[in-house]
This record gives sequence, C-alpha cells and structure tokens, in this order.
Amino acid sequence: MSPFSIVSVPIREGETNVNRGWRLFACLAIAAGAGGYALAQQPQRLTLQEALDLAEKQNLDLQAARAQRAVAAAGVRVAGERPNPSASVAALRDSPHESLFFDQPLEIGSRRGKRIALARQEGALTDAGIAAAERQVRRNVREAYFGLAFARRVSAEKLDIARRAERLRDIARARFEAGDIAQLEVTQAELGLSRANADAQVARQEEQIAASRLNALLNVPAASSWELASELDTIPLTLRIEELIDKANGSNPEIARLTQEAKLEEGRTALLRAERVPNLGLEFGVDFNAPRDFRVGPRGVLTMELPIFKRNQGEIAQSLASFQALQQEMAAMRRAVASQVEAAFYELNAREAEVLLYRQTLVPASRQLEQMSEESYQAGKANILTVIAAQGNVQQVESEYLVSLLAMQSSFGQLEENVGVPLD
Repeated sequence: MSPFSIVSVPIREGETNVNRGWRLFACLAIAAGAGGYALAQQPQRLTLQEALDLAEKQNLDLQAARAQRAVAAAGVRVAGERPNPSASVAALRDSPHESLFFDQPLEIGSRRGKRIALARQEGALTDAGIAAAERQVRRNVREAYFGLAFARRVSAEKLDIARRAERLRDIARARFEAGDIAQLEVTQAELGLSRANADAQVARQEEQIAASRLNALLNVPAASSWELASELDTIPLTLRIEELIDKANGSNPEIARLTQEAKLEEGRTALLRAERVPNLGLEFGVDFNAPRDFRVGPRGVLTMELPIFKRNQGEIAQSLASFQALQQEMAAMRRAVASQVEAAFYELNAREAEVLLYRQTLVPASRQLEQMSEESYQAGKANILTVIAAQGNVQQVESEYLVSLLAMQSSFGQLEENVGVPLD
C-alpha cells in the first residue's frame, strides 16, 4: 500500500454513523501504519562520517562507558567530605554526675586537598578509558560499514555471475538446437546456472547479516536500510610514518592510560606524605552537678596520634616503586606502539598496492579472457569447459579483488586505532 493511498469505506445497510466512523478510523490507522512501514523501508543515505557521528551519539557501549564519569565525579565529592563530630552524654554516680561533650576530628595540613586531587586524577583515568572505548567503537563502525559495502558488492558480483551463466546456458541451448553440440554441454551450463543462483541467494543473506551488525553498532532499528555513500574502493589518504608515530606518542590509548596511571601514582604518593601529619582531635563540653565544687563546669581536651612508629614509610616506598615500574612500562609501550604503527602503515601500503594491481591488471585481463572464450564458444571454436573455466577465473579474481579492498579498509582502521586519532 502506498503511503498516500485513498481509503474508501463502503456503507453497509442499517449501519449507524458511529459504527461507520469506527470502521473508517480503523481503516485509516491500518493505512497509516502500512504507509509508515513503507517509508521506514526506504534506504537512507549514509556516509562513513555520518555513521561514525551517529555511533558517537547512540552507541550503547559508549553510553555505558561515559556513565562512569558520574561515578568519578561522585568520587571527588566523597574525597572532599569532612569528618562528622560525635556527641556524648554521661550520667554517673561519681562527681560530676552528668556531662555533655562533643568530639570533632580536625584534618591538619593538605590532606584533604591531596585526597581531592587524587580523586580527580582517577576521574582523568576514567576519561582515558572512555577515549579508548571511543577509538574501539570507531574502528568497529568502520569495519561494519565497509563490511556491509563488501557484502553488497559480493551480492552484486554473484548476481552478475548468475547472469553470465544464464547467457552461457542460452548459447548452449541455441547450439544444441542447431545440432552443433551434445546435450551434455547444455546440462553442464544449467548446472553452472543453478550453482550461481544458489551463491547469489547466500550472498543476499550475508548482506542482511552485515546490515544487522552495522545497525547494532549505530543503535538503530534492525529494519533500518542504508544507501552507503562511501565507496569500498576509496583509497585512504597518503600518510607519513614519522607524523603517525608522533601522533601515536601523544594520543595512543595505551600510552594515554599509562601516562594517567603514573600521574595517579604521583598523587597517591603525595597523599601518603600528607597523611604523615596526624589528625587533631578536639573535644569540648560541660560537666554538671558536682556537689561542693560546681553546678556547671566547662571541659576541653586535645588529642593527637604520635607518629613515632608508623609514618607510611612502607606505603610511600611501594607507591614510588609502582611509579618507577609505570615509567618503565610506558617506555616499553612507546616502543611497542611505534612498532605497531610501522607494521600497520606498511600493511596498509601493501594492501593499497594489491588493490591497484587487481584494479588495473588482473580484473580487466580476466574479464577480457572470459569475453573471448564466450565468443569463441558461440562461434564453435571452443568447448563449454573453456568458457566455464574462464568464468570461474573471473569469479575468483573479482572475489580476491573485493577481499583486498576490505583488507585495505581494515588495515586503515587498525592504523587509526594504533595512532589514537582520526586520520581521514
């Protein structure tokens, strides 16, 4: 049903206006629903950048990771809390008989400030984890986007193979009817056509699976249909290895995480040193009913822990050792990331060269060979096995070409994730 179909409701004999109105309402609702469904099935144009932006806003994994920011912010509030006072009331047989007093712990020095700074560093570590999740989602969306483009190209290729197999079957039938060949060749052509049609149906199902993966990452309805505007065979921009390594040193997620962990350990060491200064306990209140001495008398006490035996020596040593270990790990990670960037860079270059080889040489040559073999068979100068072999060669070459295109896009995504910043 078209979204703009005209709905007519026949008038039944003896039907009241109310019943007729309800039937009209039901028909309109059904028409509107069908029209909305038809509109929902219309493919929407989607570029790679639009897909990345959509995932940035709607991806459920990113939303879950970003929810940790509220946890980190609450941790800062917890770190800034001050200790509560305690109140005590006593009634004794001894003199004085009653007393009321309050006890308030006081933090001396910069302990509270160091604790808040440490909580903020933990929040920055949470942000580093969110950035890593964003990079991972970006790569997953890129691979799902081009995975769908790859599946559609494979599906179109399978349909084209089926059309060529049908054309070969028609040629074989015509030659059989003319008495030029045996029926065996017609049977071989029909078998090839059946196999090609089956492959096309399988490719169509795989295309739907790829679309489902993309929709899940974008957090859109499963029935969403896309017209992909970014081509699978678009070769990425030319990049320089030195610039990529420099960017990776400042933006790689693993390096960023270790850098923040080192800052967090420095903050922990500063807090442990600040905790060497003991808290001051302030106690104040009044005593009541001391016969022959007083009826009401004030009282006050100051208490302080003496840092004689325990001054966080072990904890500080442990924190300093952890900091040194993180520095060593960071140096090793920088070298590893540089190696990963180099490997991904050269892998991308190799894939680009492979794509150009297939595009400029292998694919045109295989198609020309198939055309020549089909023309020779139609003219009676070759047998059907020659044409079937040429078609199989074209199918293999075109399939390898599509795989090389997908591998090139995947290599670019790997390089981008290793560097840690968008590269296109």
